[in-house]
Amino acid sequence: MSDHTARGVLHIHSAPAALCPHVEWAVSSVVDARVDFEWNPQPAAPGSYRAELTWQGTQGIGATLASTLRSLSHLRFEVTEDPSPGCDGSRWSHTPELGIFHATTDVHGNIVVSEDRIRYAYEMGAGDPTVVYQELSLALGEAWDEELETFRHAAEGAPVRWLHQVG
Repeated sequence: MSDHTARGVLHIHSAPAALCPHVEWAVSSVVDARVDFEWNPQPAAPGSYRAELTWQGTQGIGATLASTLRSLSHLRFEVTEDPSPGCDGSRWSHTPELGIFHATTDVHGNIVVSEDRIRYAYEMGAGDPTVVYQELSLALGEAWDEELETFRHAAEGAPVRWLHQVG
């Protein structure tokens, strides 16, 4: 990890009640500080809860948060890490059905698809535009966006808490 400071947001879109303390413990272990989320019911998935946390810490902590949280079953989440000096931004999205998706993002949060990834889509397509479309859809994480969109809308107006990494 770098000594540069980064910031981002952790969105827990849905977690079963029994999993909520485990999410707090997992995040606490990454940031080396006690974390207490303000859990709110998730109307898009009755019986589950959502929370949001704005964080600040060392560059790369977004990847560590995503890696740590993806091991928890039945959890839908997104982690963003804003661009910082010498480092692109990133977004990680996770659903139980699709697993984890990672993308590089620009200063406005748009997904950036690399030249190599676009070339790969063309090569895989071998003249079939349907395959090119499918590959670019995958590169943009459209399946994750489609699944998470309902959960994102249900969280509009949710309270946001700030967390600063201790160690």
